[in-house]
Amino acid sequence: MNGVREMLERERLAATLDRNDCALRLGRHSNVLTELATTAAEHPLDERVAGQLMLALYRSGRSAEALDQYRRIRDRLAEQLGTDPTPALAELHRRILNADPSLGHGPGISVPDRPEPAAAPVPRQLPAPPPVFVGRVAELATISAAILGRTARGALPVVLIGGPGGVGKTWLAVHWAHQNIDQFPDGQLYLNLRGFDPSGSPVPREIALHGLLRALGLPPAAVPMHLDTQVGLYRSLTAGKRILVVLDNARDTTQIEPLLPGSPTCAVLVTSRHRLAGLLTTHGAVPLALDVLNRGDAHHLMSACLGSDRVDAESQAVQALLDQCAGLPLALSIVIARAARHRALPLADLAEELLDADTRLDALSTGDGNANLRAVFSCSHQALDEDLAEVLELVALAPGPDIGVPAAAALIDRPRGQTRMLLGKLEDAHLVQPGAQGRHRMHDLIRLYATEVAGHRSAETRTGALRRLVEFYVHTAYAADRLLRPHSPPIRLHRPTGPGPAAGFDTADAGLSWLHNEHACLLAVHRFAAEQGWHTAVWQLADALDTFHHQRGLRTANLAMWRAAAAAAEALSDPAVQLLAQRDLGRACSAAGRHDEALAHLGRALAIAEQTGDTGGQAYTYLAVAWAWELIGDDHLAAEYSERARRLFQQARTAAWEAVALNEVGWYAARMGSFDRARRHCEQSLRMFRRLGNPVGEAATLDGLGYVAYRTGRYPEAVEYYQATLTLYRRLGNSHAEADTLDRLAETYAAAGLPERARRVWRSALGLYLSQHRPADVQRLRGQLAADEQEPGTVAVGHGAYRRQRLDASESWSINS
Repeated sequence: MNGVREMLERERLAATLDRNDCALRLGRHSNVLTELATTAAEHPLDERVAGQLMLALYRSGRSAEALDQYRRIRDRLAEQLGTDPTPALAELHRRILNADPSLGHGPGISVPDRPEPAAAPVPRQLPAPPPVFVGRVAELATISAAILGRTARGALPVVLIGGPGGVGKTWLAVHWAHQNIDQFPDGQLYLNLRGFDPSGSPVPREIALHGLLRALGLPPAAVPMHLDTQVGLYRSLTAGKRILVVLDNARDTTQIEPLLPGSPTCAVLVTSRHRLAGLLTTHGAVPLALDVLNRGDAHHLMSACLGSDRVDAESQAVQALLDQCAGLPLALSIVIARAARHRALPLADLAEELLDADTRLDALSTGDGNANLRAVFSCSHQALDEDLAEVLELVALAPGPDIGVPAAAALIDRPRGQTRMLLGKLEDAHLVQPGAQGRHRMHDLIRLYATEVAGHRSAETRTGALRRLVEFYVHTAYAADRLLRPHSPPIRLHRPTGPGPAAGFDTADAGLSWLHNEHACLLAVHRFAAEQGWHTAVWQLADALDTFHHQRGLRTANLAMWRAAAAAAEALSDPAVQLLAQRDLGRACSAAGRHDEALAHLGRALAIAEQTGDTGGQAYTYLAVAWAWELIGDDHLAAEYSERARRLFQQARTAAWEAVALNEVGWYAARMGSFDRARRHCEQSLRMFRRLGNPVGEAATLDGLGYVAYRTGRYPEAVEYYQATLTLYRRLGNSHAEADTLDRLAETYAAAGLPERARRVWRSALGLYLSQHRPADVQRLRGQLAADEQEPGTVAVGHGAYRRQRLDASESWSINS
């Protein structure tokens, strides 16, 4: 009852404010002034109400009270929410302050309203609808009544589609979603939670939320690390929107609850093999128990797919097939696929094969003795030749949600062209399903069956295939990583056991694209390698993905990989590997804000380097320690460790890393006000980076020199440095660093007495901050623009927002092993 009351109250307020807008446009401000004052008192943080009251007061000759109203809501917003008034309200305040003549006219006045949020991509994640869909009329009506016929009770409509595996839960959900796609103009989200995936554990809640937030437009670096914060952000982004969320293959209520939007304008479809009683009792989900197709619908399905002539000609065999499939959609689809692919094969032969199949998948029986999934999968599997059967079984063993052709070629030890052809045959038989960019995935039930059958092959065959797959991912990830950090010393990888080489890349963008597309599989392969005790692959994969993780802000994944890598290094008893793993685990902890852990691991790394006399490893660890202390807030210790690193790199004549260390020393000198020293070191670093052909280091050093010039009042020089920095960052495609440099360039223009240029550049930086979902920077820059508009030339003293591109976040001192 309280929910209904609150909803009606919100609707009443919205209608009242719409009426006020009309009255103000008609010049009837005196008619609504008293009520507006009352409404503003009841809703002290509502900026739309405040704007209406300000306008009514101003038109009534009470300018001072209008300005007081603005000051009151500005102070409340700052105190209670930590935000500033919207630009629309601030603009109205400015116009009142300047006695703008246009405010005195009645009709045609634009009343400030809440600004529209920055445009975000509309998610359209639904899988393709089933090519043929029959029956389910009552079930479709139940879903429509629960979601489209929602009552005014203010609750989120949730429908739980339950039933055994292979009964068509996903088909039903996706079909209904496509039928009603126009009802959800703000998007459709789809997530396979893999609650019963034989290849591994269900999707963790944090990973599931990460995927949903990314689909709603957030970049990786903007996704919070903690579950509760993720849930709050997810519900904020979906609030008031008409979005359909399809949560497929859920394990239990605990997995589902954080993924439910908080707004009744959204709707949720859940499929599961479990009843999920908690979802029914706590969240009021409407249960829909899905049964097998009735005989008429099953017959219709076969006729639609195979043609009525063929079905009518072999009516007795069709009846036998319908008996054996027992209305189970997945079983029917496999039989239909075989019959469609072999037009000359009598349906009676298929029916006889089904009759001969005995119990092999009892655990996944529908409960009806005539509907045994093992029998269906077995006859489909037996129809394959030996080579194709082995491909199916080995692909089923591969970790990860899907597989690409190059990875599958390494797994099955075949040329890629032949592998593509074999996967196409499995796709024709509906045993694998096509995905984006030539990838293939397998339904969880088919995968379970194929994994079970693969157990009959020798351990040597299965282990050899999986070792080839892991080696493929190690070598290919390493090839991509070399393009991201070409100046790092290489590591020696073991020669692949298979004949097929790892995929190569022509450009860094190609490598980045591969890492992005394969990321879920790379994480799964890394976990698998750790479980198998394949320690070398564990640390080498962590090393190969480190740069990618830093660039994409994937701190949680990076930390997890380095924890496993550190454990693998201990098992290997190789001091060089232990040094690398402890150091990079420390860096991952620093990036995740785990400062005590970071210092502990970096301390272990230094101890190993000192015991083994590894001066190179010691020097790079000093840089990592310097960064750790900078993040903690101790610039003096950071400067001390960066200077130690510089001396060691200089002694070792390692020019690439001496340049990095020089830039670090210069940066910390600038932070502590030693600008002459900072300039000398940065200029020397710049010369070295240019001689070495390192554009990443060159850009970071130019940016630092711009900072030094700005702080010493040499504004034209600072502008030149910043413009050169922007040219490099744009060429490198680093928009994150570009936004920060634009921010600093604008401050330099403002300090140099060029406010128009400053505002223009600030607006460019603000656009990038908005697109990158960096709320703190957006709020700060909006405040800066507002302050500069009121008092041109106002500058945030000393580049307070200064951040530089971390060189040691994209470069790693590696080992030869």
